[in-house]
Amino acid sequence: MSERHHPPHREHGDSHEMFERRPGRERGGRGPRVFAPGDLKLLLLALIAEQPCHGYDLIRQIESMFDGAYSPSPGVIYPTLTFLEESELIQGDAEGGKKRYSVTDAGRLFLQEQAIALDGVRMRIEVSKRSLRGHDRPAEIHEAVHNLRHALQMHHGRWSPEEILRVRDLLNNTAKAIVDGPLSHPAQEKSQ
Repeated sequence: MSERHHPPHREHGDSHEMFERRPGRERGGRGPRVFAPGDLKLLLLALIAEQPCHGYDLIRQIESMFDGAYSPSPGVIYPTLTFLEESELIQGDAEGGKKRYSVTDAGRLFLQEQAIALDGVRMRIEVSKRSLRGHDRPAEIHEAVHNLRHALQMHHGRWSPEEILRVRDLLNNTAKAIVDGPLSHPAQEKSQ
């Protein structure tokens, strides 16, 4: 195949720049940008250094840091984990089909060198958390939406025609019920 169909191979430095300057926003372009360039990489490295974990665990930890007002998508987390792994700052070990990430010695050294920057990341998270509180759904609703996404991901492609219709109807009926608002019950109104 010709070179125009395949971009030239990039060294780690180039991919680092490409990663840092990637346009767009977390959450698929919805809502305010939460992390400055490089913040997520440093935060994930710090969280993994505290305790080895899976990508899903990292999503939940970050979601918890924001009191449910923000949840990074797998499309943001997993490429960052791949970058950290290729940079040899973390290593992933397959466990039950899922990678469990742990920090390397190089990763610990990098964190020590970036301690002040990491403090800045944590301060920006606090500021972002306060600004997001008024702009997002309540934590209980956020948790329910997260559970729904997780349930769909856990389905693992076992989509028979009947199952497609069943899940479609569940989701569409739920969406309609949310849009329609609370139902008034005549019996409740008379008793009040």
